[in-house]
Amino acid sequence: MTDLNSEKKPIEQEIDLFELIQKLWQQRRKFYKTLIGAFVLGLVISFSIPKEYSVTVTLAPESNRKTSSSLASAAAMLGLSNLATSSESDALSVLFYPDILASNPFALDLYNMSVQAESSEQSLPLNKYLEEERLPWWSVIMGLPGKAVGGFISLFKPTNDSLKSDTLNPFRLTRIEASKLGKIKRAIEANVDKKTGMTTIVVTFQDPIVAATVADSVLAKLQNYVTTYRTQKATVDCVYWEKLFKENQQSYYAAQQKYAAYLDENKNLYTQKSKIEGERLQNEMNLAFQIYNQTATQLQMAQGKVQEARPAFAVVEPATVPLRPSAPRKMLILVGCLFLTFCGTAGWILFGENIWKKLKSNSIK
Repeated sequence: MTDLNSEKKPIEQEIDLFELIQKLWQQRRKFYKTLIGAFVLGLVISFSIPKEYSVTVTLAPESNRKTSSSLASAAAMLGLSNLATSSESDALSVLFYPDILASNPFALDLYNMSVQAESSEQSLPLNKYLEEERLPWWSVIMGLPGKAVGGFISLFKPTNDSLKSDTLNPFRLTRIEASKLGKIKRAIEANVDKKTGMTTIVVTFQDPIVAATVADSVLAKLQNYVTTYRTQKATVDCVYWEKLFKENQQSYYAAQQKYAAYLDENKNLYTQKSKIEGERLQNEMNLAFQIYNQTATQLQMAQGKVQEARPAFAVVEPATVPLRPSAPRKMLILVGCLFLTFCGTAGWILFGENIWKKLKSNSIK
């Protein structure tokens, strides 16, 4: 008995599947109509979305490890990893690059940069260019109610011309400024390979020249940001030693002039008092020279530390003007519309019609 039941189940499943296919085939005209409509809708959607151009730049940063440090080398030989890596504890990791590019200060640095579109003869600030970017027609229609409500509210809202300003206040952004900053941040995407440290930056705009210009600027500003961060402490030390060097240089020159003036005024005097005074001035000059010489040495070392802390970047893939748009992917949109329509139509034929008839009959009763 068990063998007969096990043989009947796959036969019943095959019969059910065949019936489903046959039912779908009988309703093939409905598929024709819906798929033609989906094809037309896919064409409308794909041609309504504005073209976008993407520029990809790849950056290979220098390793942060100071292999030339004798302390780190000795610590590594002794197996003291904490000491060996202490010199790079304050370094900015490449894993933070995407967070830097997605931050408000970085976007604000790009807010007023000058760009020139391919179809324009004059350059504009990036925030003004964003106002000229096209939107799909459905976004314009969906935004009309909000604009109407905002315009109606503005009629009853008191205006204060003294608060209007062309300057951007990073501490208190308006809705329009925050929206533009959001567009700038969404246009920049960064990915970091954790193993190699390779950083890939993708910048997307509707104009190819604008995309390439912003990508090149993003690369330069990121390099400058990292360089400033890593050389900040060494630069502060260098400025301090340079200030101290100039002060000690002036002190040495002043002591030297005093001693020379004393020798000129007392070259024919051989009293004990003049001799002691001359030795004192000479000792002050020698002491000032020693301090001046030591400060000069410290200044040279500080300048060397600034150069040592300065990272070297290798631009693997520079910014170039793209020739083809990266979006919209029209074929993918068409295939997606056809697939979803096919699944929806099949689901309606197999299950939806029966459920609708039952609901309709129950509502009549």
